[in-house]
Amino acid sequence: MTRLLAEIIFLIGVFGWGAIRIPHEVKNKRKNRVQVSAVDSRERRLLLISLTGLGIVPIAYCLLAGFGLLRFADYGFSTLQAYAGALAFAASLALFLATHRQLGRNWSQTLELREGHTLVTHGVYRLVRHPMYTAFFLWALAQLLLLQNWIVGPAGFIGFGLLYAFRVGREEAMMHEAFGAEYAAYVARTKQIIPYVY
Repeated sequence: MTRLLAEIIFLIGVFGWGAIRIPHEVKNKRKNRVQVSAVDSRERRLLLISLTGLGIVPIAYCLLAGFGLLRFADYGFSTLQAYAGALAFAASLALFLATHRQLGRNWSQTLELREGHTLVTHGVYRLVRHPMYTAFFLWALAQLLLLQNWIVGPAGFIGFGLLYAFRVGREEAMMHEAFGAEYAAYVARTKQIIPYVY
């Protein structure tokens, strides 16, 4: 594997993410009305920070390679590291697809509850309460391993990590308010993002 191929694999992964996410977003916005929303300026800023770290910076780095964007921060390329990154991105996409399918009409990109929202506890949601966040952390790991650059590699962890840190508590509070004892029981038997660990 070469640095260029690793960058192409990353871009294919981003395209795969869009192929999964966009149809769900279009379908849900058209069919499911929002009942409860916690979307505010803080939420929008966090989404932009995450998008910058996981999307804008790495995509620009890959597409503008000929112009040398951030190439001063590249370090020695490791083929083994790149292969591990490709596997991490494949796992991320598989989990991302599963979460969208299992959430169905309950899915929302932001902190929102839809009309008729139900608590999903089957499939990957049996193991963790926030498997979509797990998928994004796997994406950040893939980015770190595929894009071997001291700035671009960790940008995904930084961007998405900030969103996760400042959002997950608000999301959990929304779910407790919406589902009460049912959600409390779910919390008692599951971890947030890593099965049996955290």
